[in-house]
Amino acid sequence: MSETFDLTTAVYAKTAVGQQEIQTRSLGLSPLVRRILVVIDGKRSGSELAAFLSGSGDIEEILAQLLTLDCVEAQVRAKPMASPAPAAAAVPANEAAGSSSSEIPGLPSADSRSAKDNEMARNFMINSINSIIGQNMRISLVHDIFHAETTEQLRVVYHAWASSMSNHGMGAKRLPELREKLFKVL
Repeated sequence: MSETFDLTTAVYAKTAVGQQEIQTRSLGLSPLVRRILVVIDGKRSGSELAAFLSGSGDIEEILAQLLTLDCVEAQVRAKPMASPAPAAAAVPANEAAGSSSSEIPGLPSADSRSAKDNEMARNFMINSINSIIGQNMRISLVHDIFHAETTEQLRVVYHAWASSMSNHGMGAKRLPELREKLFKVL
């Protein structure tokens, strides 16, 4: 396949074939490839989707497979999406503007948070995912949250947490309240 764009910077959306595959499972995709197909929403780039892999696969191979099967289509990102929270840990360079990807406006320095605060934030994020979205629905995200040992690491994973919550009906309704509670310890 001759590539005219970078698989990790392109934004992916499901095609009619991809929508049908989610319903019928007729193509026999592996669980990992299917997970990526499910989270593709037309807003996330390949690098943002990689956050859902937890180091257990190569996002470029998975996206190439989905493109070959015509389950997804890719577009080059024209400009960053203006959303309340970027999906996953990757932040476009023009948004970063000299700041690290773990910085969240309105929060105190990560150094000011204790190990107890980190534990409380980690538990809050995992419990909210499990209770609102459902246990075993965002396993890779729960894994990433569980293994985030520092405030900086939790703040990087926060973006994927916020994205997952905003993509779920009840989570989107409760996100402002949940974010406020989380920010007390994050």
